Amino acid sequence: MDLTGKVGLVVGVANKRSLSWGIAQAAAHAGAKVVLTYQGRFEEHVRELAETLTASPLVLPLDVQVDGEIDAVFARIQQEYGGLDFLVHGVAFANRDDITNPFVQTSREGFKLAMDISAYSLIALARGAKPLMDARGGGSIVTLTYLGSTRVFPNYNVMGVAKAALESCVRYLAADLGPQNIRVNAISAGPIKTLAAAGIGGFSTILGVVREKAPLRRAIEAGEVADAALFLLSGAGRGITGETLMVDSGYHVLGM
Repeated sequence: MDLTGKVGLVVGVANKRSLSWGIAQAAAHAGAKVVLTYQGRFEEHVRELAETLTASPLVLPLDVQVDGEIDAVFARIQQEYGGLDFLVHGVAFANRDDITNPFVQTSREGFKLAMDISAYSLIALARGAKPLMDARGGGSIVTLTYLGSTRVFPNYNVMGVAKAALESCVRYLAADLGPQNIRVNAISAGPIKTLAAAGIGGFSTILGVVREKAPLRRAIEAGEVADAALFLLSGAGRGITGETLMVDSGYHVLGM
């Protein structure tokens, strides 16, 4: 899965535990030129991580709720590289109250916020990436989701609904962008200890159930998600679009 000469944008790195960071590392190791973005308070963390890569990546500010910042990121990539080969979308957010409270108590503003950052941002980024991928003759977009999109998990609530919307966006974007040879897929990763997971009440219990019940009898590692992403980003996945690839030790196949 060689990415030599490819240029990729990775959105959603917060710290060394981020799945987006694991994918960025794997892509860089495979030869890609990686562009990283940071949101607000994560700048220091992202810049420190960027310095550990062999080829120092471009690091840019990006708040996915601000169209001007999205435009600025793609304008800079156009200026520096003339095109884009892949995009990794790993950003998601919901207010803590809208995750921990009963789902029926989800606030209107909280619902809008979760949908905007966790689902609509994929559309906005795909729109910005499209002309740069056209210049390369196509490209690959990968986002990150979770089984809570189709099953009910404790304390996941509005994020599960946002992930369901995200997966639907994947299918519609795949159909829309396919004629331009742009593929759009999702990876549904099993539970991993990340910054996002820290906000889910009872996460350790969910992780324990997966370790006990999943067909492989273990939780997954970030490197396994990164390897799956490389497959979808590379030519090896050239015939796959509109899919949600499950990387969860097989847990999703179980009925109970």
